[in-house]
Amino acid sequence: MKVAILGAGNAGCAVGTDLSIKGHEVTLIKTSNSMHDDNYNYMIENGGAMTLVEVDGTVRHGRINRVTRDVSLISEAEAVIIYVQTRYHESLIKRVAPYFKDGQIVIINPGYFSTAYMLKYCGDKKLSIVEATSSFIDCRISEPGTIKVGFRNVRNPLGVYPPKDRAMVEDKLASFDFNFQYWSTVEVALHNPNLIVHTVGAIMSIPRIEKTNGDYCMYHEVFTPSVWKILEKLDSEKMDVLEHLGYPRMPYVEAAKFRNTLDDAADAKETFFWYAAMPTRAKGPVVVDSRYISEDVPQGLVMLEAIGHHLGIPTPVCTALIEIATAALGRDMRAEGRTLETLGHENVRKILDAMKND
Repeated sequence: MKVAILGAGNAGCAVGTDLSIKGHEVTLIKTSNSMHDDNYNYMIENGGAMTLVEVDGTVRHGRINRVTRDVSLISEAEAVIIYVQTRYHESLIKRVAPYFKDGQIVIINPGYFSTAYMLKYCGDKKLSIVEATSSFIDCRISEPGTIKVGFRNVRNPLGVYPPKDRAMVEDKLASFDFNFQYWSTVEVALHNPNLIVHTVGAIMSIPRIEKTNGDYCMYHEVFTPSVWKILEKLDSEKMDVLEHLGYPRMPYVEAAKFRNTLDDAADAKETFFWYAAMPTRAKGPVVVDSRYISEDVPQGLVMLEAIGHHLGIPTPVCTALIEIATAALGRDMRAEGRTLETLGHENVRKILDAMKND
Protein backbone atom coordinates (compact mmCIF):
# COMPACT_ATOMS: atom_id res chain seq x y z
CA MET A 1 0.00 0.00 0.00
CA LYS A 2 1.11 3.57 -0.64
CA VAL A 3 1.36 5.23 2.78
CA ALA A 4 2.21 8.85 3.59
CA ILE A 5 3.26 9.77 7.13
CA LEU A 6 3.00 13.39 8.24
CA GLY A 7 5.58 13.82 10.98
CA ALA A 8 9.19 12.63 11.04
CA GLY A 9 9.64 12.38 14.80
CA ASN A 10 10.22 9.28 16.90
CA ALA A 11 6.96 7.46 16.14
CA GLY A 12 6.64 8.61 12.53
CA CYS A 13 10.14 7.35 11.70
CA ALA A 14 9.62 4.07 13.57
CA VAL A 15 6.27 3.25 11.98
CA GLY A 16 7.51 4.40 8.58
CA THR A 17 10.52 2.10 8.85
CA ASP A 18 8.42 -0.78 10.17
CA LEU A 19 5.87 -0.48 7.34
CA SER A 20 8.70 -0.23 4.79
CA ILE A 21 10.16 -3.49 6.10
CA LYS A 22 6.70 -5.03 5.72
CA GLY A 23 6.65 -4.09 2.04
CA HIS A 24 4.64 -0.87 1.98
CA GLU A 25 5.67 2.10 -0.14
CA VAL A 26 6.17 4.84 2.45
CA THR A 27 6.55 8.58 1.96
CA LEU A 28 7.76 10.23 5.18
CA ILE A 29 7.02 13.95 5.31
CA LYS A 30 8.70 16.31 7.78
CA THR A 31 6.20 19.00 8.71
CA SER A 32 8.38 21.39 10.74
CA ASN A 33 11.93 22.42 11.60
CA SER A 34 11.48 22.18 15.35
CA MET A 35 13.02 18.77 16.13
CA HIS A 36 14.92 15.79 14.70
CA ASP A 37 16.54 17.69 11.83
CA ASP A 38 19.75 15.66 12.26
CA ASN A 39 17.84 12.44 11.73
CA TYR A 40 15.93 13.88 8.77
CA ASN A 41 19.20 14.96 7.14
CA TYR A 42 20.64 11.49 7.76
CA MET A 43 17.72 9.88 5.93
CA ILE A 44 18.06 12.31 3.03
CA GLU A 45 21.80 11.56 2.73
CA ASN A 46 21.33 7.79 3.06
CA GLY A 47 18.38 7.14 0.78
CA GLY A 48 15.79 6.75 3.54
CA ALA A 49 17.79 4.12 5.46
CA MET A 50 16.79 3.60 9.10
CA THR A 51 17.54 0.95 11.71
CA LEU A 52 15.15 -0.35 14.36
CA VAL A 53 16.71 -1.83 17.50
CA GLU A 54 14.03 -3.95 19.13
CA VAL A 55 13.61 -4.51 22.87
CA ASP A 56 15.27 -7.95 22.64
CA GLY A 57 18.26 -6.50 20.78
CA THR A 58 17.16 -7.62 17.33
CA VAL A 59 18.36 -5.18 14.69
CA ARG A 60 16.09 -4.57 11.67
CA HIS A 61 17.10 -2.44 8.70
CA GLY A 62 14.61 -0.62 6.52
CA ARG A 63 14.60 1.92 3.74
CA ILE A 64 11.79 4.45 3.51
CA ASN A 65 10.87 5.00 -0.14
CA ARG A 66 10.73 8.79 -0.06
CA VAL A 67 11.72 11.37 2.57
CA THR A 68 10.59 14.93 1.94
CA ARG A 69 9.05 18.16 3.24
CA ASP A 70 6.48 18.32 0.42
CA VAL A 71 3.10 17.89 2.11
CA SER A 72 1.29 17.85 -1.24
CA LEU A 73 2.55 14.29 -1.78
CA ILE A 74 -0.12 12.97 0.57
CA SER A 75 -2.43 13.17 -2.45
CA GLU A 76 -0.64 10.13 -3.92
CA ALA A 77 -1.22 7.88 -0.88
CA GLU A 78 -3.96 5.37 -0.15
CA ALA A 79 -3.47 5.90 3.60
CA VAL A 80 -2.18 8.99 5.38
CA ILE A 81 -0.95 8.84 8.98
CA ILE A 82 -0.80 12.06 11.02
CA TYR A 83 2.00 11.56 13.54
CA VAL A 84 2.61 14.99 15.08
CA GLN A 85 1.89 16.29 18.58
CA THR A 86 -1.81 16.80 19.13
CA ARG A 87 -1.42 20.54 19.79
CA TYR A 88 -0.45 20.91 16.11
CA HIS A 89 -3.28 18.79 14.70
CA GLU A 90 -5.63 21.63 13.80
CA SER A 91 -3.00 23.81 12.13
CA LEU A 92 -1.54 20.86 10.20
CA ILE A 93 -4.93 19.54 9.06
CA LYS A 94 -5.91 23.03 7.89
CA ARG A 95 -2.59 23.32 6.02
CA VAL A 96 -2.80 19.98 4.21
CA ALA A 97 -6.59 19.86 3.67
CA PRO A 98 -6.36 20.79 -0.04
CA TYR A 99 -4.28 17.69 -0.76
CA PHE A 100 -6.58 15.03 0.68
CA LYS A 101 -8.44 13.00 -1.96
CA ASP A 102 -11.74 11.13 -1.87
CA GLY A 103 -11.33 7.49 -0.85
CA GLN A 104 -8.25 7.95 1.35
CA ILE A 105 -7.88 6.52 4.83
CA VAL A 106 -6.58 9.16 7.25
CA ILE A 107 -5.15 7.81 10.53
CA ILE A 108 -4.59 10.26 13.39
CA ASN A 109 -2.31 8.94 16.12
CA PRO A 110 -3.20 9.71 18.82
CA GLY A 111 -6.64 11.09 18.04
CA TYR A 112 -8.05 13.13 20.96
CA PHE A 113 -11.20 13.74 18.84
CA SER A 114 -9.26 15.21 15.90
CA THR A 115 -11.87 13.61 13.65
CA ALA A 116 -13.73 16.86 14.40
CA TYR A 117 -10.86 18.90 12.91
CA MET A 118 -10.98 16.72 9.80
CA LEU A 119 -14.70 17.43 9.47
CA LYS A 120 -14.03 21.12 10.08
CA TYR A 121 -11.53 21.49 7.23
CA CYS A 122 -12.22 18.49 4.97
CA GLY A 123 -15.96 17.97 5.41
CA ASP A 124 -16.56 18.16 1.67
CA LYS A 125 -14.37 15.10 0.99
CA LYS A 126 -15.20 11.40 1.25
CA LEU A 127 -12.52 10.27 3.68
CA SER A 128 -12.34 7.39 6.15
CA ILE A 129 -11.07 9.05 9.32
CA VAL A 130 -9.38 6.75 11.83
CA GLU A 131 -8.28 7.68 15.34
CA ALA A 132 -5.81 5.69 17.45
CA THR A 133 -5.41 5.75 21.24
CA SER A 134 -1.61 5.78 21.33
CA SER A 135 1.48 5.16 19.24
CA PHE A 136 1.82 1.62 17.94
CA ILE A 137 5.54 1.69 18.77
CA ASP A 138 6.98 3.38 21.87
CA CYS A 139 10.49 4.45 20.86
CA ARG A 140 13.20 7.10 20.71
CA ILE A 141 15.62 8.17 17.98
CA SER A 142 18.84 7.33 19.83
CA GLU A 143 21.14 8.75 17.15
CA PRO A 144 20.66 9.77 13.52
CA GLY A 145 19.56 6.70 11.58
CA THR A 146 18.77 4.55 14.62
CA ILE A 147 15.55 4.10 16.55
CA LYS A 148 15.53 2.29 19.87
CA VAL A 149 12.20 0.55 20.49
CA GLY A 150 11.01 0.59 24.11
CA PHE A 151 7.74 -1.26 23.65
CA ARG A 152 5.27 -2.39 20.99
CA ASN A 153 1.57 -2.42 21.80
CA VAL A 154 0.26 -5.95 21.36
CA ARG A 155 -3.19 -4.58 20.47
CA ASN A 156 -4.06 -1.17 19.04
CA PRO A 157 -7.61 0.21 19.33
CA LEU A 158 -8.88 2.28 16.41
CA GLY A 159 -12.09 4.23 15.87
CA VAL A 160 -13.50 4.76 12.36
CA TYR A 161 -15.66 7.63 11.08
CA PRO A 162 -18.02 7.18 9.41
CA PRO A 163 -18.73 3.80 11.03
CA LYS A 164 -20.01 2.38 7.72
CA ASP A 165 -16.39 2.43 6.46
CA ARG A 166 -15.15 0.15 9.21
CA ALA A 167 -15.18 -3.13 7.25
CA MET A 168 -13.26 -1.57 4.36
CA VAL A 169 -10.75 0.07 6.72
CA GLU A 170 -10.29 -3.15 8.66
CA ASP A 171 -9.58 -5.05 5.44
CA LYS A 172 -7.11 -2.51 4.06
CA LEU A 173 -5.20 -1.92 7.30
CA ALA A 174 -4.77 -5.62 8.10
CA SER A 175 -1.50 -5.60 6.14
CA PHE A 176 -0.02 -3.12 8.63
CA ASP A 177 0.14 -6.05 11.08
CA PHE A 178 -0.37 -3.99 14.24
CA ASN A 179 -3.22 -6.13 15.59
CA PHE A 180 -5.82 -3.40 15.25
CA GLN A 181 -8.97 -3.69 17.34
CA TYR A 182 -12.01 -1.57 16.55
CA TRP A 183 -13.83 0.58 19.12
CA SER A 184 -15.95 3.70 18.66
CA THR A 185 -14.24 7.01 17.88
CA VAL A 186 -15.56 8.38 21.18
CA GLU A 187 -13.93 5.59 23.23
CA VAL A 188 -10.66 5.87 21.35
CA ALA A 189 -10.55 9.66 21.82
CA LEU A 190 -11.11 9.49 25.59
CA HIS A 191 -9.02 6.37 26.25
CA ASN A 192 -5.83 8.09 25.12
CA PRO A 193 -3.61 6.99 28.03
CA ASN A 194 -1.70 10.28 28.03
CA LEU A 195 -4.82 12.11 29.23
CA ILE A 196 -4.54 10.19 32.51
CA VAL A 197 -0.97 9.02 33.06
CA HIS A 198 1.05 11.87 31.52
CA THR A 199 -0.91 14.66 33.18
CA VAL A 200 -1.06 13.23 36.70
CA GLY A 201 2.45 11.81 36.49
CA ALA A 202 4.13 14.96 35.18
CA ILE A 203 2.26 17.46 37.37
CA MET A 204 2.99 15.46 40.50
CA SER A 205 6.63 15.15 39.37
CA ILE A 206 7.33 18.87 39.03
CA PRO A 207 9.66 19.15 42.09
CA ARG A 208 11.51 15.96 41.14
CA ILE A 209 12.03 17.08 37.54
CA GLU A 210 13.49 20.40 38.68
CA LYS A 211 15.57 18.95 41.51
CA THR A 212 17.23 16.32 39.29
CA ASN A 213 17.55 18.56 36.22
CA GLY A 214 15.72 15.88 34.27
CA ASP A 215 17.78 12.89 35.45
CA TYR A 216 14.55 11.16 36.32
CA CYS A 217 12.11 8.57 35.00
CA MET A 218 8.50 9.44 35.80
CA TYR A 219 7.19 5.93 35.29
CA HIS A 220 9.71 4.47 37.74
CA GLU A 221 9.10 6.88 40.60
CA VAL A 222 5.93 8.94 40.65
CA PHE A 223 3.04 6.48 40.93
CA THR A 224 3.10 6.04 44.70
CA PRO A 225 -0.12 5.03 46.53
CA SER A 226 -1.22 8.64 47.10
CA VAL A 227 -0.55 9.73 43.52
CA TRP A 228 -2.36 6.62 42.33
CA LYS A 229 -5.48 7.78 44.19
CA ILE A 230 -5.34 11.06 42.24
CA LEU A 231 -5.02 9.11 38.99
CA GLU A 232 -8.03 6.97 39.89
CA LYS A 233 -10.15 10.04 40.71
CA LEU A 234 -9.31 11.64 37.35
CA ASP A 235 -9.99 8.33 35.62
CA SER A 236 -13.38 8.11 37.33
CA GLU A 237 -14.32 11.54 35.96
CA LYS A 238 -13.40 10.39 32.46
CA MET A 239 -15.53 7.27 32.92
CA ASP A 240 -18.45 9.42 34.15
CA VAL A 241 -18.35 11.21 30.80
CA LEU A 242 -18.12 7.97 28.83
CA GLU A 243 -20.99 6.44 30.78
CA HIS A 244 -23.17 9.51 30.21
CA LEU A 245 -22.52 9.17 26.48
CA GLY A 246 -23.61 5.52 26.57
CA TYR A 247 -20.25 3.73 26.72
CA PRO A 248 -19.00 1.24 29.33
CA ARG A 249 -16.87 2.34 32.27
CA MET A 250 -13.46 1.00 31.33
CA PRO A 251 -10.77 2.04 33.86
CA TYR A 252 -7.42 3.32 32.63
CA VAL A 253 -5.63 0.18 33.82
CA GLU A 254 -8.03 -2.07 31.88
CA ALA A 255 -7.49 -0.08 28.68
CA ALA A 256 -3.73 -0.19 29.30
CA LYS A 257 -3.84 -3.95 29.87
CA PHE A 258 -5.75 -4.36 26.60
CA ARG A 259 -2.95 -2.60 24.71
CA ASN A 260 -0.01 -4.04 26.62
CA THR A 261 -0.72 -7.76 26.99
CA LEU A 262 -2.68 -10.58 25.36
CA ASP A 263 -3.21 -12.19 28.77
CA ASP A 264 -6.79 -11.14 29.45
CA ALA A 265 -6.68 -12.89 32.84
CA ALA A 266 -3.80 -10.72 34.08
CA ASP A 267 -4.39 -8.26 36.91
CA ALA A 268 -4.79 -4.85 35.23
CA LYS A 269 -3.05 -2.80 37.91
CA GLU A 270 -0.14 -5.24 38.13
CA THR A 271 0.17 -5.08 34.34
CA PHE A 272 0.48 -1.30 34.48
CA PHE A 273 3.22 -1.41 37.11
CA TRP A 274 5.03 -4.10 35.11
CA TYR A 275 4.88 -1.80 32.08
CA ALA A 276 5.97 1.24 34.13
CA ALA A 277 8.92 -0.59 35.69
CA MET A 278 10.45 -1.70 32.38
CA PRO A 279 14.16 -0.85 32.26
CA THR A 280 13.66 0.39 28.69
CA ARG A 281 11.52 3.30 29.91
CA ALA A 282 13.10 6.53 28.71
CA LYS A 283 14.10 9.21 31.19
CA GLY A 284 11.73 12.09 31.43
CA PRO A 285 10.07 14.39 31.39
CA VAL A 286 13.35 16.25 31.51
CA VAL A 287 11.77 19.70 31.87
CA VAL A 288 8.50 20.83 33.43
CA ASP A 289 7.32 22.53 30.23
CA SER A 290 7.31 19.25 28.30
CA ARG A 291 4.65 17.67 26.11
CA TYR A 292 3.48 15.65 29.14
CA ILE A 293 1.97 18.89 30.45
CA SER A 294 2.03 21.44 27.59
CA GLU A 295 0.38 18.97 25.20
CA ASP A 296 -1.74 16.66 27.31
CA VAL A 297 -3.20 19.24 29.69
CA PRO A 298 -4.63 21.60 27.03
CA GLN A 299 -5.38 18.90 24.45
CA GLY A 300 -6.59 16.24 26.89
CA LEU A 301 -7.71 17.62 30.24
CA VAL A 302 -9.16 20.86 28.86
CA MET A 303 -11.16 18.80 26.37
CA LEU A 304 -12.40 16.44 29.10
CA GLU A 305 -13.39 19.39 31.31
CA ALA A 306 -15.21 21.07 28.41
CA ILE A 307 -17.20 17.95 27.54
CA GLY A 308 -18.00 17.36 31.20
CA HIS A 309 -19.20 20.95 31.61
CA HIS A 310 -21.39 20.66 28.51
CA LEU A 311 -22.95 17.45 29.84
CA GLY A 312 -23.33 18.79 33.39
CA ILE A 313 -20.81 16.29 34.81
CA PRO A 314 -18.46 17.56 37.56
CA THR A 315 -14.72 17.15 36.88
CA PRO A 316 -13.06 18.67 39.98
CA VAL A 317 -9.76 16.75 39.81
CA CYS A 318 -9.45 17.49 36.09
CA THR A 319 -10.07 21.18 36.80
CA ALA A 320 -7.58 21.21 39.69
CA LEU A 321 -4.84 19.70 37.52
CA ILE A 322 -5.48 22.30 34.81
CA GLU A 323 -5.20 25.06 37.40
CA ILE A 324 -1.95 23.66 38.83
CA ALA A 325 -0.43 23.31 35.35
CA THR A 326 -1.51 26.86 34.47
CA ALA A 327 0.12 28.21 37.64
CA ALA A 328 3.33 26.17 37.24
CA LEU A 329 3.89 27.08 33.58
CA GLY A 330 2.67 30.64 33.97
CA ARG A 331 0.27 30.58 31.05
CA ASP A 332 -3.39 29.75 30.52
CA MET A 333 -3.79 26.10 29.57
CA ARG A 334 -7.43 26.66 28.65
CA ALA A 335 -6.50 29.38 26.15
CA GLU A 336 -4.25 26.83 24.43
CA GLY A 337 -6.78 24.03 24.79
CA ARG A 338 -9.01 21.80 22.74
CA THR A 339 -12.62 22.79 23.45
CA LEU A 340 -16.02 22.23 21.90
CA GLU A 341 -15.65 25.65 20.29
CA THR A 342 -12.31 24.84 18.64
CA LEU A 343 -13.44 21.35 17.60
CA GLY A 344 -16.80 22.70 16.47
CA HIS A 345 -20.01 21.77 18.28
CA GLU A 346 -21.57 20.59 15.03
CA ASN A 347 -18.60 18.36 14.22
CA VAL A 348 -18.60 16.70 17.64
CA ARG A 349 -22.37 16.21 17.33
CA LYS A 350 -21.91 14.50 13.93
CA ILE A 351 -19.42 12.08 15.49
CA LEU A 352 -21.61 11.33 18.51
CA ASP A 353 -24.71 10.81 16.37
CA ALA A 354 -22.88 8.56 13.93
CA MET A 355 -21.54 6.38 16.76
CA LYS A 356 -24.96 6.24 18.41
CA ASN A 357 -26.66 5.14 15.20
CA ASP A 358 -24.02 2.54 14.34
